[in-house]
Amino acid sequence: MRKVRFLTAAGLALALAGPAAAATDGQQVFLANCAACHQATGLGRPPTFPALKGDKFLQGPKGPVLATVLNGRGGMPAWKTELSDEEVAAAVSYVRTAWGNKAPPITPKEVAAARSGGKTTPQKGLQAH
Repeated sequence: MRKVRFLTAAGLALALAGPAAAATDGQQVFLANCAACHQATGLGRPPTFPALKGDKFLQGPKGPVLATVLNGRGGMPAWKTELSDEEVAAAVSYVRTAWGNKAPPITPKEVAAARSGGKTTPQKGLQAH
């Protein structure tokens, strides 16, 4: 008897992309580090932890989003010393494309530039952050 295995959309994408893409799974980074506050559904716990689903700030320019993730804001921790460029890029890319969000992904190179002082001043958005 054959075993049938079902993959989630993220798992299928990783399987098709090959071993390099599997190295850093944005959904897994998000679930391990962000979902406790923002929820696995991206709906957050307003007003303390804002929803990421449909958030215009999150889907806007990359610089302010990266500055917020790297440096923290309000009650959000700074992730610059906790996560690698690859992990930040994967997690931010995941939330920018999950739950119907439609924004371009982030590359590790963009995270590295933001981390080293690129143009990443946080702006208004994500109310609690």
